[in-house]
Amino acid sequence: SGVLLLAKKRSALTALHGELRAGRVKKYYLTLVKGKWRSQRQSVRLSLHKYVLASGERRVAVNAAGQEAHTVFELEQAWREFSLLRAELKTGRTHQIRVHLAYLGFPIAGDDKYGDPELNKRLARAGLKRMFLHAGSIGFKHPATGSMLTLDARLPDELQAFLRTLD
Repeated sequence: SGVLLLAKKRSALTALHGELRAGRVKKYYLTLVKGKWRSQRQSVRLSLHKYVLASGERRVAVNAAGQEAHTVFELEQAWREFSLLRAELKTGRTHQIRVHLAYLGFPIAGDDKYGDPELNKRLARAGLKRMFLHAGSIGFKHPATGSMLTLDARLPDELQAFLRTLD
């Protein structure tokens, strides 16, 4: 859920790609993870490698031979079993947030690819029917005007409702 950015013109798309490659686009996500996050702010730099399973499914793993990936996590709120994190992408690798968190021992609630299957079953019974990862905000230079533009998407009602069950 969250912000989805589409370009209507090829010129806008290539301009946005340039901004992304240069690291000038600010992307923030909200995610609920299993466990007690230990610090207020943590910078994670772990290289990621893409591979394909025999079934044809694409996967990503932490691997020094992969591409550099950098995520900054900030603790928004903590409960006994869970932590709500704000993730800022400094790079934009496939499944970056999901793989970084799973590798660190904090799988995303509801993540069926890199998460905790038993936890996900329990969460589904408690009302969480999807992965708790939300593209909350993106900031970039408008390709036509050059002015800074920030787009925000509030957390969907079903995710807000699930958070209330944790209180």
